[in-house]
This record gives sequence, C-alpha cells and structure tokens, in this order.
Amino acid sequence: MSADALAVAGLQPFSSVDFPGRLAAVVFLQGCPWRCGYCHNADLQPRGQGGGPRWPALRDWLARRLGRLDGVVFSGGEPTLDPALPAVLDQLREMGYALGLHTAGLAPRRLAALLPRLDWVGLDVKAAPADAGLHDRITGRRGSLHAVRESLALLQRSGVEFECRTTVHPRWFTDADLLRLVSELAAVPRHALQLARLPDEAGTLRAPVGWPSPALLAQARAIRPDLLLRLG
Repeated sequence: MSADALAVAGLQPFSSVDFPGRLAAVVFLQGCPWRCGYCHNADLQPRGQGGGPRWPALRDWLARRLGRLDGVVFSGGEPTLDPALPAVLDQLREMGYALGLHTAGLAPRRLAALLPRLDWVGLDVKAAPADAGLHDRITGRRGSLHAVRESLALLQRSGVEFECRTTVHPRWFTDADLLRLVSELAAVPRHALQLARLPDEAGTLRAPVGWPSPALLAQARAIRPDLLLRLG
C-alpha cells in the first residue's frame, strides 16, 4: 500500500523517553481492536483515517527535523495493523532515521514483516505470558494472548533490540499476579512495570497509592534486580 494512506492520528514532536537512547518524534496511528480498561488513547481505538496530519506533510516535516531528531517511533492504537506502515518505514530509513515501534504484539505476521526495518521495539505484554485469563480480562478479547506469545518469540529470535513493558494496577493485578508476571518475563532483556493512572471521582488521573508496596517491589526485584518501575 502507498505510504500516503497512513492513518495518522497524532504527533508528539519530541520525546526523550519513547525510544531508548534516541531523541525521537512519536507518530500515533489510528485503530486497535482491543479494549484495555486503562487505555489513555481510547479515541484511537476505532478504525479510520485518523485526525492527524496526512503522511506527505508529516514526511516533509520529518525531513526538515533530521539532525535535531534521530529517531521516529510509531505508536497507537496498534500501528502494526496499518498496511501503509512498511512503505513509510522504508521512506524514513532512506532519510537516515532510526526506527522504533510500540506494539501489543497482536499481529505477529505483520510484526515479522516489519522487524527487518526496525531498530527497537517496545512490546506491551498485558499479563504473564501463561495467564490467558487475566490477559483476556484486560484486553476485553478472548484468546488474545496466543498472538502475543508468538510476537515475543519473534523478537527473541530477531536480534532487534526490544523491551517488554506491562501496565499494572491493583484493579486487575493481585500481588501474586505481579510476581508471576515478573517471573515469566525474567529472561527478556528489559522489563518495565508501568503504573496505570485511572480517573478518580473528580476525573483526575491518579496512580495507585501504596501499590506495589515496598515489600512487594522487593520480592519482584529479588526475581529480577533490574526491573524498572514507571508512571504509565
């Protein structure tokens, strides 16, 4: 498909945290079939053209930013579902950009086609790789974990740098669930827990207070000493 058909939903012009080691722009793409309860980009879930700049204008803007930026990350939504993304990545690679991707791993065949074009991937693992029930409850879709396991296996074989990250909150995760998650992902190169921020009674987004507790975090880091903890 032509790169011009890319369904751009939005742009973050500058980020120092979305692509490790790179100063990057983040391009958000429209469309995701999952309905995660903590999703902060729910407006990007429906399929469609997206309300962001059209790709030709965005491509020209990125060409002018090369040198100030050294990377471009595609996020969403679920960017692997956009059939125009391979052509877009090829154009950016030709410009000289390093390329990153945020994905939930729900389309392993599409991910396999993208991996040779990418320098880094952030894989959103919603629950422990063997906990299909919790994964289904979080995503709102039954049978959703099989594709994630396949995507993780692809990444482990690919040689492409990647990290796994999991958005966690006591509304969905018990202490035991969190420890199981950390244990089952102990062999991946990098794993980050992202604390979900949910709206309080006033509508303000807030992270959970006092969770994970210092004792629980110590147990998790006994399994994986380099475990990262971030605000989601």
